[in-house]
Amino acid sequence: MAALPYTIVVGLEVHVQLLTESKLFCGCSTKFGAPPNTQTCPVCIGMPGVLPVMNAKAFALALKAAAALNCHIATFTKWDRKNYYYPDLPKGYQISQYDLPLCRDGWLDVPSEDEAEDRRIRIIRVHLEEDAGKSLHDEKAGRADSRIDLNRAGTPLLEIVTYPDIRSPAEAKTFLQELKLLLNYLEVSDCNMQEGSLRVDANINLHIPTPQGIAATPIVEVKNMNSFRAVEKALAYEAERQWGVFQETGRKLGEVPKQTRGWDEHAEVTRPQRSKEESSDYRYFPEPDLVPVTVTPEEIERVQASLGELPADLRRRLRRDYGLNAYDADVLVNQGRSTVHYFLRLADVCGDGKAAANWIQQDVLRVVHERQISITDFPIPPDTLGEVIRMVRGGRLDTPKGRQVFAHLLQHGGRPQEAVDALGFKDVDDAEVQALCRELVDANPKVVAEVRSGKEKALGSLVGQAKKRNPHVNPARVKEICLELIARM
Repeated sequence: MAALPYTIVVGLEVHVQLLTESKLFCGCSTKFGAPPNTQTCPVCIGMPGVLPVMNAKAFALALKAAAALNCHIATFTKWDRKNYYYPDLPKGYQISQYDLPLCRDGWLDVPSEDEAEDRRIRIIRVHLEEDAGKSLHDEKAGRADSRIDLNRAGTPLLEIVTYPDIRSPAEAKTFLQELKLLLNYLEVSDCNMQEGSLRVDANINLHIPTPQGIAATPIVEVKNMNSFRAVEKALAYEAERQWGVFQETGRKLGEVPKQTRGWDEHAEVTRPQRSKEESSDYRYFPEPDLVPVTVTPEEIERVQASLGELPADLRRRLRRDYGLNAYDADVLVNQGRSTVHYFLRLADVCGDGKAAANWIQQDVLRVVHERQISITDFPIPPDTLGEVIRMVRGGRLDTPKGRQVFAHLLQHGGRPQEAVDALGFKDVDDAEVQALCRELVDANPKVVAEVRSGKEKALGSLVGQAKKRNPHVNPARVKEICLELIARM
């Protein structure tokens, strides 16, 4: 791929809804899908005289995420009012954090595009804030109605702001996937973009080498991206658009204003929305109705100790201790902690990490997805499946018969030997297989010559003859013995 004539520079602002049952400053439910305006109270709709009370669980979840993102957690943090007017913001301000946020200066390592060392994306800050409501626009022909649903107003959000360290649309997508996986592991958020539990704004511009030095296009904030794929496509489009603007404006680039643009999913273009705001536009001032929050060093240590093994650590362990390649480790970890636990037990029982990973990916996950169940509800325990894999590895069953045993256990349960007996599979003594292989090798000198000349596929003839003589022999074991006999000739 030809090198681009510019460097893409991206920073992300990610809002994730925390997994609490009630809102950040009142007791209203955060459950998704309720009829409009049925989950509100005087506090979250901004009635005069009401007072907010902080949700302790939301703060605890925010601390957990901050620790996992390797942030410096503040021992003293306060609340601020972010003032702006919009129809779905009932108070006319949003309770957020400005100059003393929950934490600063963290990082998240993400897999690099070339599968070399992980890329470290630095994080500027992580802070808590309440969500606004939702505007519903009627798109029926001849009507232009807008309605407001305040069910979401006051829902606890965690805002995660990165440094402009991201260098491609694909890397932005990878960062978001890794962040989602981490927050899922921590049970901090479900990160369901369809329900608005994870929302992304991206700030993007280009750094372009010129004879006079590096020219930077004005930063554009891109909004309305409702999937990770949309983020990647929107940033790719915006980079090309900014390159076109640079070629048209040349030295007058500084006259192009910063702006906010929205992603049009259907047309696959970004469209201008408004000029980009600065922090001064929001007239921040300290929230008078909430006291600051203090966190002791001992509390921070307890949170850090409670994190458990995180996705990046698990990937490294699967590759180091179980011999998995990067792809297999990534697939298992991305399926979630329960799948990793199933794999660890399965690999320990069968004694082969690669075989355990293959059976999970090809057989277990297929059934899990078909039945739409969690792996914790999968009917074959890892100890049982481990016995089946041991039978295959030991030569008692070939892989097709092993899968028949798997299917029988899936339907009837029980132990592997019971399934083997029910299916009528008979064990063949290894000495009997060895004797059969000697006969076949002696009787097929032409096949032997082809194998010795490097045509190992010729062994298929001997395996086929062995199956005709005894349908219960393991083809893999026949092939292995025949190769050993031929090598000694």
